[in-house]
Amino acid sequence: MSAATEQPPTAAPARSPGLVLLVVSAAVFLSALDLFIVNIAFPTLAASFDSTTGALSWVLNGYTIVFAALLAPAGRIADRVGRRRVFLTGLATFLAGSLGCALVWDVGSLIAFRVVQAVGGAMITATSLALLLVAFPPARRAGAIAVWSMVGGVAAALGPPIGGLLVEASWRWIFLVNVPVGIAALVLGLRVLPESRDASERRRPDVLGTLLLIGSVGLLSYGLVEAPDRGWDSGLVLAAFAGAVVTGALVGLRAARAPRGTVPVLPLALFRVRSFTLANLAMASFMAGFGGMLLGNVLWLTGGWGFSTVEAGFALIPGPALAALTAIPAGRLGARIGHGPVAALGTALFGLGAPYWVARVGEVSGFAADFLPGQVLTGIGVGCTLTNLSAAASSSLPPATLATGTATFGAFRQIGATLGVSILLAAVAGAGGELDGAQRGWALTVVLAALASLLSVAIGTAHHTDPGRATAPPAPVPEPVAVPAPTPAPAERGEPIR
Repeated sequence: MSAATEQPPTAAPARSPGLVLLVVSAAVFLSALDLFIVNIAFPTLAASFDSTTGALSWVLNGYTIVFAALLAPAGRIADRVGRRRVFLTGLATFLAGSLGCALVWDVGSLIAFRVVQAVGGAMITATSLALLLVAFPPARRAGAIAVWSMVGGVAAALGPPIGGLLVEASWRWIFLVNVPVGIAALVLGLRVLPESRDASERRRPDVLGTLLLIGSVGLLSYGLVEAPDRGWDSGLVLAAFAGAVVTGALVGLRAARAPRGTVPVLPLALFRVRSFTLANLAMASFMAGFGGMLLGNVLWLTGGWGFSTVEAGFALIPGPALAALTAIPAGRLGARIGHGPVAALGTALFGLGAPYWVARVGEVSGFAADFLPGQVLTGIGVGCTLTNLSAAASSSLPPATLATGTATFGAFRQIGATLGVSILLAAVAGAGGELDGAQRGWALTVVLAALASLLSVAIGTAHHTDPGRATAPPAPVPEPVAVPAPTPAPAERGEPIR
């Protein structure tokens, strides 16, 4: 079966690449910020709507599930109809969802508009890197993508303090703040973004497979969130778990037998590459621990120690700030000694922060001595882990499959975060007080970090080489090939992996 090979953009560089970088970075920053800023508002939202944490968890999970499932389809649509068009449509959709979130009247309407945000965020993220590759000449692409790669780290560092300050005025401002920045990016983007598409791409996304993936993750999350209240033997909970298993199996079957002319929701052939599979599983496990830890720490600081949202927001800065600062040096170290070992070190450091909190944190507030050192460990661990697992996944693939592989890796990352929130809420339900609940959450972090560390060790010492020496295997099933990351080099034409 013939199909188009994935091609990075090859159009002439834009006349204003700096402005393109500004527009793309602003939009990606907003979509990434909304993965973090809502966490700090979680207790305020619960009080405002008088809602259970289980119901409110879908404000977080609804965003991440849809975001994850639509990354690959959004990229494929952009290849066909134009990356600029999809990016700007995604930005407008994200802004509409943000405005809707600010005007909601109950939890159900908030979840619905968060899904709208997620649709736009997936369209932005799926096209942003391709737009930069078009805008910048090859000699300047590395610097542009370094900035692009740091946007997520900056959003993570600024999310808690920005969210804390805005929530003091009103929780609605955490969504309204997106509107002026997004409108400015949209107006400027209409003027400066270059258009590009893959003229050879004729395939379409598999809509049914995407819906099955959303259903499977959603049912599993629902079962985990509802089990503590309804009982693990509840008929509804058991039906949710059974539905998750059935729809998950259907996702695999659909991917294996995707109709002609469609792109399967999961690229099963890529999972024949051992290091790629291990990197995806390690990232899912790590992000489950990270997502649970982030929400758990917000609940502890605001509930256990009674911090205000502003105080909690600023108290959470050190971890993500250290992650952003250590990401680039950790990536360089991974390129020298192997991405698997450095990722294993990172997950181990991340896991060590939680036992420190279990041993030191008590009912009496002692941030500097009892909480901050654990943040130092987890922050450095995050910086070492994210960069090197990303590099380990991309270094396993030939250039012609980088776009699909990157989208798949991003989906596993978001699905892991979704399950982490659900597992955390299940773990802390019924705890004997705030401290007991926090300790349960930290114990969960240790378990998930240990699993991620073992998977990272199994990856081995995958390295990247100079792009001029990277070649793609001609066979449909890829062998591990060293290619540069996080910057994808222009792909060589060849037979795609289906």
